Amino acid sequence: MKITVAHTTVYRYGSPVLLGPHVIRLRPRDDGSQRLLCYELKITPEPRARSQSLDQDGNVVTHAWFEEASAEFAVYTRFTVETFRDNPFDFLLERPALPFEYPAAVQAFVAPYAHAGAAPSVAEFAHSAAEVAGRKTMDFLVELNRRIPRLLRPIARTEGPARSAAETLQAGEGACRDFAVLFCSACRAMGLAARFVSGYEREAARDPEHAYMHAWAEVYLPGGGWRGFDPTRGLAVSTAHVPVAAALEPDRAAPISGSYLGPTQSTMETSIHMETSE
Repeated sequence: MKITVAHTTVYRYGSPVLLGPHVIRLRPRDDGSQRLLCYELKITPEPRARSQSLDQDGNVVTHAWFEEASAEFAVYTRFTVETFRDNPFDFLLERPALPFEYPAAVQAFVAPYAHAGAAPSVAEFAHSAAEVAGRKTMDFLVELNRRIPRLLRPIARTEGPARSAAETLQAGEGACRDFAVLFCSACRAMGLAARFVSGYEREAARDPEHAYMHAWAEVYLPGGGWRGFDPTRGLAVSTAHVPVAAALEPDRAAPISGSYLGPTQSTMETSIHMETSE
């Protein structure tokens, strides 16, 4: 499937402000599951300097620095990707039982992503899903992916950071980023390495009036690598998703991070337009 996305984000300030350094994470991946055919990034005002680099998770990020005051900051991206993963389960899992134990060769790498530290309510939630799944890893991931949208109410929450897993369980509802955090925490409670993913998904961008970026989770599975699970949709990630940035914590995968100096408030407007073709 080919997916083209045009994404505009505009911050407006009550009076001109001095923009601090910004980090932009809006370039889609180019890997075995998708190919980046073209990518364009425009920043207004024009940065004094910019550079691209790979961050701790292999995301391509753009760093931008500014020197003049501005009453507006805008980021525009346009890209086309071709997605290939029709079957999200096209691999053989090397170790199928829970609690999961990784091969010694990758334990140091996955350790930060597999660190449990889950609240009691989250651990109980995870163990309940594991029992239903017969302590089988893939069955657990499928059960967890279906259980979250079945027991919790999906909501649109356009502002604020992702809630903790315990907060989402207590609230009984959450946005896609909250469900992704809950999925990751439940996986870690069972010894699985999981990380937060920010990107685009076909259904989330079909309504022009309510288009927004999407969030889901990835689990590191020996034999399959990082594999995506979308607990908002209850689906394993395949050709309808476009991963952009992934990280241990949601703020490290944020599309735009930065600051400004000035005694004023800001507003933000976003616009996302997506086109698909088989």
